[in-house]
Amino acid sequence: MPLDIPGARHLHSGKVRDLYEVQDGHLLMVASDRISAYDFLLTPGIPDKGEILTRMSLWWFDQLSDIVPNHVVSTVVPERVRGRALIVEKLEMFPVECVARGYLTGSGLSDYNATGQTCGVPLPPGLVDASRLPEPIFTPATKAELGEHDENVSFEQITETIGSESAEALRELTLAVYARAEQIARERGIILADTKLEFGARPDGTVVLADEVLTPDSSRFWPADSWQPGRPQPSYDKQFVRDWMTSPESGWDRASNRQPPALPAEIVEKTRERYVQAYEQLTGETF
Repeated sequence: MPLDIPGARHLHSGKVRDLYEVQDGHLLMVASDRISAYDFLLTPGIPDKGEILTRMSLWWFDQLSDIVPNHVVSTVVPERVRGRALIVEKLEMFPVECVARGYLTGSGLSDYNATGQTCGVPLPPGLVDASRLPEPIFTPATKAELGEHDENVSFEQITETIGSESAEALRELTLAVYARAEQIARERGIILADTKLEFGARPDGTVVLADEVLTPDSSRFWPADSWQPGRPQPSYDKQFVRDWMTSPESGWDRASNRQPPALPAEIVEKTRERYVQAYEQLTGETF
């Protein structure tokens, strides 16, 4: 249920974030502690997750400000959501999940194993799980509603949807953001395997980085010192939750389309630890 926030009108609830309209035509974006995996909302949430995501996004927006403007207007928010919310611009959002991949894993690996390509991008033979790609690639996806799955699509399909000029701009910005972030993360002992970005446009056409950016919810972070292609990698992101869900221990069958069981307290705590560790290792700040 969305929160009752004085002076704010609830507009939309996503998997993790709630959007409210506030004065001056701006939006209040609130990051909850909800966690989703395989298109299911899971229970319970992960304590402090919303605050970690918000802090991490703010830190990354600063690192990227010379590459692309972002939607943050103010961090002064109602007391009830302090620390987990931002006042942001109202943008015309592009209906595209902008994914950059520097390493082969997840749905990109499944696509490659079946076709030798990932989202229509040909890749060299002989790659395995966690292989570093010759160069990062842009692999867009369609945005899905809650409970539905984002669908990987080709660059040509995106061009048909938003036009060639916008598609080219999103690809260029996505790869530029990934290149900067991958370098920063590597300097801090973390591999940024892939990430998902969202962009919107101002009335004057300026493309703006929006939503969250480079968090454990939208990215795959691996410890650099244990990276070993050919196997799943330890991670600082919610892959840990996915791994538990698909283990015999959970008793859940992904093919059943049933709601997954509640997360055990140990999984919740260890997931929180991974989010905190990613935040602290990347930013150098203590949570």
